[in-house]
Amino acid sequence: MLHLPATLQALPQVRNLVTTNPSKLQFGNVQVGNSGNLYETITNVGHVNINASSATITGPGFSYSGLSFPLLLAPGHSYTFTVTFSPSNAGNASGAITIYADKGSLSIPLTATGIAGGILSVSPSSLSFGTVNVGSNSQLNASLVATGGSVTVTAATMSNSEFSLSGIAFPVTLQAGQTAPFTVTFAPQQSGVASGTLSFANSLNSPVVVSLTGTGNNPPPPPSVTLSWDSSGSQISGYNVFRGIVSGGPYSQLNSSLVPTTYFDDTTVSPGTTYYYVTTAENSAGQQSTYSNQVIAIIP
Repeated sequence: MLHLPATLQALPQVRNLVTTNPSKLQFGNVQVGNSGNLYETITNVGHVNINASSATITGPGFSYSGLSFPLLLAPGHSYTFTVTFSPSNAGNASGAITIYADKGSLSIPLTATGIAGGILSVSPSSLSFGTVNVGSNSQLNASLVATGGSVTVTAATMSNSEFSLSGIAFPVTLQAGQTAPFTVTFAPQQSGVASGTLSFANSLNSPVVVSLTGTGNNPPPPPSVTLSWDSSGSQISGYNVFRGIVSGGPYSQLNSSLVPTTYFDDTTVSPGTTYYYVTTAENSAGQQSTYSNQVIAIIP
């Protein structure tokens, strides 16, 4: 029997040949745990039918699909199938796929290299925001980390809308030893404990998850003092409001322009302080009355 590389091993009296495209399959580097696919096409360049009955494949991690038997390959016709390399260990691999037919056999060399599988992790693996006031927000930073090999992170999913992700775009490929920083923001919409997860989809088909917790706080409104008084008549242009921290004064004026109404809100008070208030009335000539009676406000 005459042996022809990458061609049909034809019987001596038969000149029909089968060609292959490509003549050998080279997968290059494929990460352990992943798979690589290549396509192979065989063509009958002879003048008679070729009947293929079976095929075998050798070499660790190699397999084929899309090739079923019996297979009739008429003159001038081609047939394409898939060869897959799925390494379970790191290192070089070689083998061949051999197709057996009535006119002989056809062997196609296979080569590939399995490389160590990457590991994706996140640091830290949980983020606790503590207590954050409703209407405000807090941010914490973390990083994705690849070890042992490259990993492609394809997307991120947040389970709770009170948390949001920023600082990273997808897809992103991390080589071994590389990190990708990102930021998570907690913006509570209501009081109470909030929890959620941030999940990163990746080429290892095993999502990496970050646990998120925070507490929304709806604080009471800041203290204020509302003052009101009786009108001093139609000749009055407005009023002035004064405040002191000692009974009887001295007092400091709170308003920068005349108060046109008979009430005033003092929103600049501090908890735990006692204040003393008086008012004056002022006419169109700028003449100001004497102080009114004094009132006391105790801020809890």
